[in-house]
Amino acid sequence: MINRTLIRTKVVQTLFGYYQNEGSLPSEARKQLLKSFADTYDLYLLLLDFSSALTTYADEQLQERIARAQATHTPLRPNRRFIKNRFAEQLFNNRRLRRELEERHLSWEAGMSAVKSVYLSLVATEWYKQYMEQAESDYEEDKRIWRRIYSEILPANEAVLSALEEMELELDHFTWVIDMDVVLSYVVKTVRKFKEDEGVDQPLLEMFDSEDDLNFANSLLMCAIQNRAEYDRLIDANLKNWDPDRVAWMDRVILIVALAEICNFPEIALQISLNEYIEIAKEYSGEKNYFFINGILDGIIRQLKREDKLLKAEVMED
Repeated sequence: MINRTLIRTKVVQTLFGYYQNEGSLPSEARKQLLKSFADTYDLYLLLLDFSSALTTYADEQLQERIARAQATHTPLRPNRRFIKNRFAEQLFNNRRLRRELEERHLSWEAGMSAVKSVYLSLVATEWYKQYMEQAESDYEEDKRIWRRIYSEILPANEAVLSALEEMELELDHFTWVIDMDVVLSYVVKTVRKFKEDEGVDQPLLEMFDSEDDLNFANSLLMCAIQNRAEYDRLIDANLKNWDPDRVAWMDRVILIVALAEICNFPEIALQISLNEYIEIAKEYSGEKNYFFINGILDGIIRQLKREDKLLKAEVMED
């Protein structure tokens, strides 16, 4: 689940805090990095369980309408299509999800305001109304409506963001709000993978696709820490009349991690490394600072080429 793009971002986030906390040990940075991966996986599990929370809320709303209709002797034909959604029921009964949620103490109990907000947004959409008006729906249609909820409603819902912010503080977690969009993409991927005949044993995504990705994360972190002095020297030598003290701290951290990858992972193509860290700079640095970071990396790469110290699958052309 956690791919190398997200790994790079997590390493930058971890080192940003590590370098500012003088006296911290490399082992503490590694521990924090592993925790950040676990926190992201917790968010994945929690967002999967949103289907249960929203279905339960929808059922409660229907029961209230039924009670009011009975009290006022008003005719009502209850529509249970959404609360009987076969995909949502399968996900709710998923053995692994239920076990993981219980062990990690994760639930939407503290985020019911977000559940209500999403429900109100959902019932106002035309595609929900069309789904509810169908004579019948199959399993694929039941999955499709949940893909739309996860990809169209949750990302733009401010109540969900606020709830996640509150819950991550309560659980001593980090970056849930920052990571939500990318984790939602993993949730949608999971929905697509679900098969009705897998029943309660439908596999979920693993935290890492392979052991290699976890090894890459640990190695990248350690290379950045152990070789920081050398990377600082390269950065300062290529500032071109720019005072080193004026370099934003996040910019320097991004540059250090980028150099750790460029200098220590020859199997990763140079252009891939450059593109990844420019994207991180766009997200976490100033609006135009990624131009500055790109320029510094370009100068350092040319220097390493001249000194015959660049071993990469691809190199920049002069």
